[in-house]
Amino acid sequence: MTKSQTKPFDAAKYITEPAHVIELLNDALDSGEAGYIAAALGAIARSEGMTMIAGKSGVKRQALYRSLSEDGNPTLETLLGVLGAMNLQLAVKEIEAKAA
Repeated sequence: MTKSQTKPFDAAKYITEPAHVIELLNDALDSGEAGYIAAALGAIARSEGMTMIAGKSGVKRQALYRSLSEDGNPTLETLLGVLGAMNLQLAVKEIEAKAA
């Protein structure tokens, strides 16, 4: 029996429309999970082209790959720079109270 070979999944290949970007990023932000937020932002940046995002954000490409991974921890400056490079911005909303 032959072993199956798998390839790592890369969401960047499937982010093809602005609505996908917004939906993924909002889902990540709603989760409150830092690793998910960084990874989602990384996938979005790769879908746009990491070199282009690096140039527009003023952050070196290798630093973006590191900080926008599941184990990454982007600074606020990096986060805002990447979002700005993609013509996006953060917004704040009140957390809805959970029913008792």
